[in-house]
Amino acid sequence: MRIFEPHIHMFSRVTDDYQRMATAGVRGILEPAFWLGQNRTSVGSFIDYFDTLIGWERFRARQFGMHHFCGISLNPREANNERVNAGVLEVLPRYLEKNGVVCVGEIGLDDQTRTEEQFLIAQLELAAQHGLPVLIHTPHRDKKKGFERIIALLSDLDYDMRMVLLDHGNEETIKLTRDLGCMSGFSIYPFTKMDEARMTAIVLEYGVERLIVNSAADWGVSDPLLVPKTVVKMRQAGVSEEDIETLVWRNPVGFFAQSGRFTPADLEQPAAIDRRETYEGNSMLRGQDPERI
Repeated sequence: MRIFEPHIHMFSRVTDDYQRMATAGVRGILEPAFWLGQNRTSVGSFIDYFDTLIGWERFRARQFGMHHFCGISLNPREANNERVNAGVLEVLPRYLEKNGVVCVGEIGLDDQTRTEEQFLIAQLELAAQHGLPVLIHTPHRDKKKGFERIIALLSDLDYDMRMVLLDHGNEETIKLTRDLGCMSGFSIYPFTKMDEARMTAIVLEYGVERLIVNSAADWGVSDPLLVPKTVVKMRQAGVSEEDIETLVWRNPVGFFAQSGRFTPADLEQPAAIDRRETYEGNSMLRGQDPERI
């Protein structure tokens, strides 16, 4: 089965993860911009990171037959950092026109401060100006309160909810988002947040319309194969193959295709692989004989 992983931070993952994901059926990924574990001290470090997302990571993914797309943004945690927040906002417009950039994200709330709200609204407006969907991070603490506040801000802006993915949801938040017309995202983790069984229970109760499932794998305890593992759990529970494919392929592909930067037909075949290719003179071959696959 084809799988589109709609939220994963491959910048923090080893190349072996690309190999395992490709073997498990992952054909496309969306890598949203995020925090690096500690606050950055200059706008230049954001620029280098953004360039990596649209350059080296896209190259790395293609070496394993994967279509790589990304989101560009000032993440909500660093929106509170006055050393960089305004400067990053200034450089975003030129990146939002780059090939492979198919959304503005992750944006949203973390500590739920007024400053975070200010930069969330500013980036929502940028996304609308550039015709891009938004991937919205919801808080890990006081999640229901965070969802309610984000929904209120979107309502105040009369925002097009078809262009919104509200991520990191759970059994409580699906009741808030189900009828909004947005995509509801669920991050599957080994020990926290949602797991495969809980996600399967949500699918059995609510169906798969406007639902997206992801691993959000990063440097923390996480697993880049949790979308394929959720597929296995849903099959065991009797979820139809058509519904599973809608959840892990049609929904995420259709949502990010709203960017106009690709069409679903573009992903029908795996990305072309040529391991003799280099990126700015660099490769991942480590002395191996290059091969064309």
